[in-house]
Amino acid sequence: MKVIVLGINGSPRIGNSQFLLECAIEGAREVNPESVTVSTYSFKKKTFKPCVACSYCVKNNGRCFQDDDFEELQNLWLKSDVIIYSVPVYHMSVPGQLKCFIDRLGNSMFGRFLPELPKGSTTLPKQLKVIASIAQGIHIFSGQEHTITDLINHALVMQCVPVTGDLWESYIGAAGWTANKIEKYCLRKLTRNGDMDANVAARSSKLIGRRSVELSLILQAGLLANESLLEKDPIYAYILDRVKRKEKGS
Repeated sequence: MKVIVLGINGSPRIGNSQFLLECAIEGAREVNPESVTVSTYSFKKKTFKPCVACSYCVKNNGRCFQDDDFEELQNLWLKSDVIIYSVPVYHMSVPGQLKCFIDRLGNSMFGRFLPELPKGSTTLPKQLKVIASIAQGIHIFSGQEHTITDLINHALVMQCVPVTGDLWESYIGAAGWTANKIEKYCLRKLTRNGDMDANVAARSSKLIGRRSVELSLILQAGLLANESLLEKDPIYAYILDRVKRKEKGS
């Protein structure tokens, strides 16, 4: 079974979030290099305008009227089985650019999928993508868990499955801090120098990448094993068709 992984660096810079994302991708690839395909996306130099709740996307198959970088990432997100978000903490949550994407992604899904569901339906189909969350900040208590919780809520709203690494290092996601240092790659340097907190962040990020792929394999196998039961419910039609096409290599 193939697993398509999308690693998203939700920072407008290339630095500490990118380092932890690379750790997660390393863990994802180690599950089975031959069956795991990885692509990455960075918010650096990208433009994401806020959602204006105009319902244009609802009437136009999920397409937004705004001319920016949203559609590129929307397409990558839809094609993936695993989404790994690695973000810096901005004001106790995710950066604004990423929040704009999340808002518009949620609304656009109604336009994209409602025509495929029974008439009058107001829900979304089960996506069952595995979503992992990594957050880092300059201070030790600066909102890492709050930020991860926001991303978990995003996963649930999108009909996806949040994943953690392993205890004790990862309760709800992977998190780290830069020990009050502002350098772009200080987490990498701290890890190389044997800093305990930095090494925990790196290890938990690598492990959450691995667990993400493993859980995706379990979900896809479970869908195929229970096809005769799930195919009776239109809410599973999209994900069943997607998994079956991947299994056939189409």
